[in-house]
Amino acid sequence: MELKVSTELVSIDYVTAEAQIPKWKRALDATCIVLALPLIIPVALLIALLIKVVSRGPVLFKQERIGFLGRPFTLFKFRTMKQDAESGSHQEYLKQLMNSSTPMAKLDSKGDSRLIPLGGLLRATGLDELPQLLNVLCGEMSIVGPRPCTLYEYDNYLPWHTQRLNALPGLSGLWQVSGKNRTTFEQMIQMDIYYAENQSLWMDLLIMVRTFPVLASQFAEAVKKRLRVRRSAAEVPSGRIVPLEGPAQRQSSARKSFRTCKEKKWQSRLMLESSDVDTGART
Repeated sequence: MELKVSTELVSIDYVTAEAQIPKWKRALDATCIVLALPLIIPVALLIALLIKVVSRGPVLFKQERIGFLGRPFTLFKFRTMKQDAESGSHQEYLKQLMNSSTPMAKLDSKGDSRLIPLGGLLRATGLDELPQLLNVLCGEMSIVGPRPCTLYEYDNYLPWHTQRLNALPGLSGLWQVSGKNRTTFEQMIQMDIYYAENQSLWMDLLIMVRTFPVLASQFAEAVKKRLRVRRSAAEVPSGRIVPLEGPAQRQSSARKSFRTCKEKKWQSRLMLESSDVDTGART
């Protein structure tokens, strides 16, 4: 589907047409990519091979996003979901988050059948976003900046929300290292606007440094989640359904236990009396 978005859709009261990309930001992005290239290339090739082995379909996922000053661009990611996975549930979930004070937990935080094997780990570590370095090289994104929004998210923005578009979108950002999924949608917008108004070389460097422990924490949590799921599956034999007991079932079980205990006492008493009679006869 062709995306047609013009800056006329954005309120001129909030998006500044004169906003410019700082020269130091482009220099910082280029320097970081060149220094990390020897590590990025083999890791990206390994991930691409993994996706090809575990799932049919393309290696890359492409999606239209809204970038600097409301300009649309094509974002690249490693595909972590099954081919032709439906997106309606995600759109509906995002709309709910935008209109509530609920923390922005990911839809797949409790499991998602649309994910390919190991897709959750790629998303938790942020490795699925490595192809966005192509967007950085093209000047559509930066290493640090607000998260690039989707078209359906943008369509539901209030006018003041669009202030976050005064900065280049990024792979990491102030929101990502300041609570991320524990914050609400409006808190995310406020952090993005703060960054757009106060971005500096020092702030970008600080966010980059803080990104690594955040990713490590997300990876550890994802691994713990997988272990809990496997442990639960191992405790319940395959094909066996374990019924949940309600108050009525628990009361019935208690009655059965009481009757069984009472019957055992009567049996013991009869055995003792029978033993006395037999002994007396022999005497």
